[in-house]
Order: sequence, then structure tokens, then C-alpha cells
Amino acid sequence: MKRFFTLLCLLLCNVFAFAQQSSNVEMADVMRSSGKIYVVVGVICIVFIGLAIYLFTIDRRLKKIEKHN
Repeated sequence: MKRFFTLLCLLLCNVFAFAQQSSNVEMADVMRSSGKIYVVVGVICIVFIGLAIYLFTIDRRLKKIEKHN
């Protein structure tokens, strides 16, 4: 039974991979031509950098508290 589910999952992954071969994405082309895609990428980068800094500061505070106790 376990092998059956594994085989089924592998077959479905193959079907999903073929479904993503279409490369005609209008929204991405429009945003790229108008230059707005760079704004989106910039905002995403800023958010991820902010999250990384926040997590590092929390980690530092937690280490201080662990050493104190």
C-alpha cells in the first residue's frame, strides 16, 4: 500500500511538471515592461531582510536570557 501511494505521488508530480511548461504570463510581461517588477522584487527583498534582522535580534536576546539563567 505504501508503494502504491509513493508511485501515485511520483506520477502526479510528473503531471504537474508538464502543466507548468507554459511561459506566457501576461502580468509578468506587463510589469516587466513598465518597470514595476523591480519595485515588487525590491519590496520583497526589504521584507525578507527585515525578517532576518528581527530573527537575529530575537536570537541574540534569547541567548542572553539563557546565559543569565
